[in-house]
Amino acid sequence: MYVIDRAKKTDVAVQWALPDRIFFACGACQVLAYAAVQTYGATGFRPYWIRPAPGYRGNHIVASDGVVAFDYHGWSSLGRLLDHTHAKANRWWPGWSFELVDIAPEVLISEDLSRAAGCHMREPGQFLHNALPRASAFLAARPPPSGVISRLG
Repeated sequence: MYVIDRAKKTDVAVQWALPDRIFFACGACQVLAYAAVQTYGATGFRPYWIRPAPGYRGNHIVASDGVVAFDYHGWSSLGRLLDHTHAKANRWWPGWSFELVDIAPEVLISEDLSRAAGCHMREPGQFLHNALPRASAFLAARPPPSGVISRLG
């Protein structure tokens, strides 16, 4: 988990210039999850919102089939990713906890739908440049585990 100054998140040029991992950790995780779901949805991958308990920061979106997960870290087990996220967030915000929420893929790329779902997110085109090609390139550079590949048929 990365935490950056809010000014960096609101300055589109500064945010776009961040290294990929930080960019997808701090404001564009939904676009990365969308790319993963579009690529691996046939294998059961769906987007999940790591929604912090009321009063806490640290929203995050990941793609998972319930066992394997993908986010800015790359591929990992969902359990390990959630444990890591919980431990890191508690360093920043003691007492931090979360709920894992299954959300519809279209919410990830629609500001209106995400606002209605309570997880306001920017659309890929609302970044300095369209973030979807960047997310697709990041995903393509990290091949999935063999178990995911075997389910592609």
